[in-house]
Amino acid sequence: MLKSLTIENYALIDSLQVEWDEHLNIITGETGAGKSILLGALGLLLGAKNEGQAIKDMGRNCVIEAQFSIEGLGLEQFFEDNDLDYEADITIRRTITPAGKSRAFIGDIPVQLSVLKELSTHLVDIHSQHQNLILAEEQYRIDILDTLATNGPRLERYTTLLSALNALRAEHRQLKGEMEASRKDEEWLRYTVEELRAAKLKEGEQATTEQTLATLESADRITETLGTLRNALDDEQLGALVSLSQSAKELRAIGDKYPAGAALAERIHSVVEELKDISATAANEAERIDADPEKLQKLSDRLNTIYSLEMKHRAESYDDLLRKAAEFERRLSAIDNSDTALREMEERIAAAETECRKAATELSEARRSVCNELKHNIEEMLVRLGIEDACFEVEISATEQFTPSGCDSVAFLFTANRTSKPAPIERVASGGELSRVMLAIKAMLAERKMLPTVIFDEIDTGVSGRIADAMGDIISSLARSMQVIDITHLPQVAAKSGAHFVVYKSEGLSNIRRLSKAERVDEIAKMLSGSEITEAARKQARILLA
Repeated sequence: MLKSLTIENYALIDSLQVEWDEHLNIITGETGAGKSILLGALGLLLGAKNEGQAIKDMGRNCVIEAQFSIEGLGLEQFFEDNDLDYEADITIRRTITPAGKSRAFIGDIPVQLSVLKELSTHLVDIHSQHQNLILAEEQYRIDILDTLATNGPRLERYTTLLSALNALRAEHRQLKGEMEASRKDEEWLRYTVEELRAAKLKEGEQATTEQTLATLESADRITETLGTLRNALDDEQLGALVSLSQSAKELRAIGDKYPAGAALAERIHSVVEELKDISATAANEAERIDADPEKLQKLSDRLNTIYSLEMKHRAESYDDLLRKAAEFERRLSAIDNSDTALREMEERIAAAETECRKAATELSEARRSVCNELKHNIEEMLVRLGIEDACFEVEISATEQFTPSGCDSVAFLFTANRTSKPAPIERVASGGELSRVMLAIKAMLAERKMLPTVIFDEIDTGVSGRIADAMGDIISSLARSMQVIDITHLPQVAAKSGAHFVVYKSEGLSNIRRLSKAERVDEIAKMLSGSEITEAARKQARILLA
């Protein structure tokens, strides 16, 4: 239930605050006074898009705030899922800066607009002036049946199955496209794979081959350098090993007279052993490295093959060439196994379609089960609203295609004359008849949805006299079990028992105030007689209020 609404700096509103009655709230006022602005602010608070015209004074923020009583609505899980603090009375706030930036709060916690919108669906249903035209939209007609049939869980299951089916179909299209593209290049692909297989490429081969080839190409210089090293170490007269060994021998000889000499001799011995190992390694490497022209040519040819393949397939590196070779193998394997893969995919799609069709059938059966109830209730209410010969029918026909709401096409057929055949309501119903049908539908939905607050914005458009009084009775009866806010131009509706607010302009600004009993008489008299209130109008207003 909406307890209070505060608006600051919105459109023609500078500042206002309203405390709402928990049952029926009537709002009246002259055309252009700002009733639609009031609803626009409330819609903005509940998550509507900011169209850039919200701020009146560009020097300060626009702030819209409302307090709701949510006890008993079963919203505890919603608050827990969104990390919000649950309280029986919750404050919702929307702030818009002069730069157009918007922030939303539930309690004191900032939230995304999507969260605010989701919460608002549990709090308020707003019927705008032009929503009668929504009967022309098939999805709205389906939504009505789903609400009456409590199809929420069935629709959720169907939506999940349809999403899985669409994913499989997309995968199938992609697979089929890849197969068709690959088959166009199948001959080239087979030749390429065979060529790469024949090359017998190995991980890290290019780097190893390049290093080996570089060594062989410099074999003469390498062996010469190694020979020079060996001579420097092993020469019988000038070799380092001979000189160092002799020095170590002499140091040991003077060890008894010079103790440090023995230590130096040991260190020289260690160096001599390391140099002997270096000499042996140089000898082995000199024998291993041989300027073998045949081996050199073989390695050179191998590298040329690798370089040629890299250029041919525009590989950035040897590893990239290996990756491309693996991809060519995968594509060829996919072609070879394409028939099997497509058949398996089509079998999965057929199974998913069967499950989806079954779920859609369950949805359709549930919708059909409430058609008579919808027909009976609407016709009964239309009789109360002055259309005594009203005939309302729900026509459901099956479709082959899966849609987001199932496999049903739903039409509402209507006639106000029993001698005429019912036809689509959006084609044959007048504005007044649409208003009455919408009121009947809204009354049913409000009870089924168990919404705490329903707002009617001139739902009584196109009716007058006795019918207006009947519409007022229906709206008033709804207010016994929920909060109703009704914007009206009809005195018969405005006179129903409840809180009466008037929207007015003062110095170019819109405002709202609650009327006293005496003020209600004058307001309804004005609605009856115009700007000049007559005593006869006051008398009639008192009769209506009584």
